[in-house]
Amino acid sequence: MKRLLPYFALSILTTFGKAAEIKTPGDRMFARYFESETKRLAKADLADIKTLDDWNAKKDTYRRQLREMLGLDPLPKRTPLQTKTTGVVQHDEFEVRKLHYQSSPGLYVTGNLYVPKKLTRPAPAILYVCGHGQVRIDDVNYGNKAHYQHHGAWFARNGYVCLMIDTIQLGELAGIHHGTYRHRMWWWNSRGYTPAGVEAWNGIRALDYLESLDFVDNSRIGVTGRSGGGAYSWWIATLDERIKVAAPVAGITDLQNHVIDGVVDGHCDCMFQVNTYRWDFGQLAALVAPRPLLILNTDRDAIFPLDGVTRLHTKIARIYDLHDKPQNLGLAITPGGHSDSQELRLPAFNWFNKHLKNGSRPITKVATKKFSPQQLKVFKNNPVDERTTTIHDSFPQIVSDEEAVDPMLLDVIRQKSFAAWPSGNTELNIRKAWNVVHDGVRLAAYDFDSQPHVRLRMYIANKADLTTPKAVHIEIPDKFGWNRYLKLGLPALAEQWSKELKLAGVDKNAPISKKLQAKLARQMKFIREHPEVYVTFMPRGTGLSQLTQNERHLTQARRRFMLLGQTLAGQQALDVRQCIRATRQLDLCKGIPLELWGYNSTASLVAVVTLFEDNIHTIHLHNYPQTDKEQPDYLNISRFATPRHLLELAKRRTHVKILKERGGL
Repeated sequence: MKRLLPYFALSILTTFGKAAEIKTPGDRMFARYFESETKRLAKADLADIKTLDDWNAKKDTYRRQLREMLGLDPLPKRTPLQTKTTGVVQHDEFEVRKLHYQSSPGLYVTGNLYVPKKLTRPAPAILYVCGHGQVRIDDVNYGNKAHYQHHGAWFARNGYVCLMIDTIQLGELAGIHHGTYRHRMWWWNSRGYTPAGVEAWNGIRALDYLESLDFVDNSRIGVTGRSGGGAYSWWIATLDERIKVAAPVAGITDLQNHVIDGVVDGHCDCMFQVNTYRWDFGQLAALVAPRPLLILNTDRDAIFPLDGVTRLHTKIARIYDLHDKPQNLGLAITPGGHSDSQELRLPAFNWFNKHLKNGSRPITKVATKKFSPQQLKVFKNNPVDERTTTIHDSFPQIVSDEEAVDPMLLDVIRQKSFAAWPSGNTELNIRKAWNVVHDGVRLAAYDFDSQPHVRLRMYIANKADLTTPKAVHIEIPDKFGWNRYLKLGLPALAEQWSKELKLAGVDKNAPISKKLQAKLARQMKFIREHPEVYVTFMPRGTGLSQLTQNERHLTQARRRFMLLGQTLAGQQALDVRQCIRATRQLDLCKGIPLELWGYNSTASLVAVVTLFEDNIHTIHLHNYPQTDKEQPDYLNISRFATPRHLLELAKRRTHVKILKERGGL
């Protein structure tokens, strides 16, 4: 059975800006935080560019940073393309060459080259990068080049050579664009991997192929595509100045739309760079200047809203004005939603005629499909050495355990993985939430600001008459430990913990079993007999600030962090650091030796925190992760350090105890 699945078949289900999904205090906190961070990045977008000299001084750095954020710095080796044509399809006005090339060894790209007949001199060329339009018949992939073939045909019928290339996700060799979106591959963030980088590299190598053709005029090459192809048009045009004219269709909007308004929920991972340098999209888009650029969109596109597109256009226009080239920037808006309409394509066709053929002419031919998907298929049998379907496992390069620890590692990961952390100490605004004495034990809760709009709570337990502790223990429980902690404290703190108990689904009025009472008694006895302070802390997204427990909702929250140049785990590590600061400001804990306890994923948080906090006496780690697929996702971390490297560095700074069984209070 034939199925054509447009990209927007993926519906937008959850956003943090919509009241329907704001169900917990954590949801409200995250919504305020995301809005604040987004506005801060939007305000900084291109703010340093006042003159053309400013732009010229920075543009090469911006381009290098973009390559890095796409996993392309350094660029992969330009190995032989090994292009092969597997067949030719004839039309009265043009022919279609079915071909494949290897942008890197084993990274096959399938494509169709549309060549006008009766060419008498080198022609202008268009690289058409396809969007998310799947063509799959009886479990056979024909590539999205078959879905978008009418565009290639139009260009060929109007005197252009047009190369249409398949994407990873929906090509003949079907790979993955949905690592974080659908498959919980959060280690993509750790490795700094985005399929946008592979798609950009495939496009750059497509230009290498076009340049090798004697019937192509290398001085007249343009790029276009819609939706996902619109995004790839941006990547290719910004990174490679061999593109002389660009016309991306419905392929970009700003962070306000993505993060606050929630359209990120409708986009897969290929639409975004790993935002290490914390850009809004104006900084990316401006890198096309001053070359001719036409931005095309519809007025009711739900995943590329018009307000965000026009905000971007305004920012880009300022850079074109600095170049004194305002005529080289255009904005074309047509009625409709997220669809591939003839009305939307006509301005693009005119734009290329104007800038690649030195003049506009009436568009008299409609873009129509001429071939069956079977006619355009490149492979009869898939190559056995292909890496396309698993390219996310090896792109970009990451370090291995065998490599030595870089002496500058801490500086590198502070810049590349934790750039969103504040540069200095911030005001914590510590306030006591409650304080009770039960069975000779003082139990208290303190709230503090980890960041603006991120207010968190830590829980303190110690002997009621304790004046000079021998040690302070900060425990970061995992979900299992937190639930155990809540239940053990239920008899003593049912009223004080009402919010926490409600979020955890624990009935504060439920009868207390004798077994639970006995555990509580042992716990209280332990605290009374040990002159130490015990702090329990749950970072953002857990405990009192946990989010609505809907898997899609949690996924889209974590994806928003990456768009802001962060990860949830990276900011949780900041929360632990701020908890340490808050603890040390309590009179009872000042100058007292400090020990940290972590379990499973929080064991990694504790190890990372130890790298950036001085005077940690001991850390206790239970079930420390061995690989970056087990480790929480810290942005780009695997490019520079493995979990073993991080643990080795922690051991250089403090005493590390590896727990065989769970410890703590």
